[in-house]
Amino acid sequence: MKFFIINSFRLMVYVAYLVTIFAGLGLAYYNAVPQKGIAATEMIGVTGVTAQVVAFVAITVGAWVIASVVAGLIVTILDIRDDINDRLPDARRDD
Repeated sequence: MKFFIINSFRLMVYVAYLVTIFAGLGLAYYNAVPQKGIAATEMIGVTGVTAQVVAFVAITVGAWVIASVVAGLIVTILDIRDDINDRLPDARRDD
């Protein structure tokens, strides 16, 4: 049973990581479509196809960073929960 629980937590992290990256890729694609690009690219002096590429790369990298943070937070929270569960029997002992 422990094998399935550990692997379900691992699967949850993988799914959250991939969903976050795919959502970022979708957002990047949506923002890179002509006439819907990010206005920040105009601030750095790029327009046209270059602006679309810069917008796509920037949002994709941002999605990767956010996905890493989300996966790290999930693992951290699960580790804290596991540590608390390991210590609970010690708190109930009547030594």
